[in-house]
This record gives sequence, C-alpha cells and structure tokens, in this order.
Amino acid sequence: MSSFSLNWKIDKTFPVIYLNGDITSEADQLLEQAYYEIKNQIKKKTYIFDFEKANYINSSGISSFIKIIHMHKEEDGEFIFTGLSDHLKKVMDIVGLTDYVKIFDNIETAIQKSRM
Repeated sequence: MSSFSLNWKIDKTFPVIYLNGDITSEADQLLEQAYYEIKNQIKKKTYIFDFEKANYINSSGISSFIKIIHMHKEEDGEFIFTGLSDHLKKVMDIVGLTDYVKIFDNIETAIQKSRM
C-alpha cells in the first residue's frame, strides 16, 4: 500500500481536493480536516474530490467518505467525484456512494456542469 496525502485549492470558485495514494483509515483525519478547513474558509456548498492519483480504497476509506458526505448533506451541500478509475467507479457503485455524489470524468467537466 502507498501512503495517502491530499491537498486542495480553489479552481474557478470550487474547492478541489486532490487525493493521492491509498484511501484507508489513514485518510480519515486528513479528509475531515480538509473538509472543515474548506468549510470554514470559503463556505462553498459544492466540493470536488479528484481521484486521478488515488490507487485504492478500502472499507475504512469508504467509511470516511460516508461520514463527511453525511455531514455535508445536512448543510445541503454536494460532493462531486472526478478522475475515478473504472475499478474505483465500480467500488463506489457497489457500496452505494454513487447515490450521494455526482461523478464526472474530469474537473473541468464537473465545474462546467455545476455552473448550470
């Protein structure tokens, strides 16, 4: 397994969280920290998570996303996932995360469709 890291920036007013490595229990604290950091700084309702450099997700990583999706839905927020490999798309679909997030191939498309 490779270690997990993330960073985020604002792209055309949308916060984009870039995920890198294996999304496991080690991702939990970093994901939650990034969520609150963005929430407190820019108060945007739509967050984009880019999985282009994510290799793997296990049940702990999925649980981390479920937790922050639930918190954000309570505030009428929305999450968008981009850059998912076919395998990660299948995993997200099997566990039901695709019912709670929008999925686009890339960040540019996500931003364009979210402005509509």
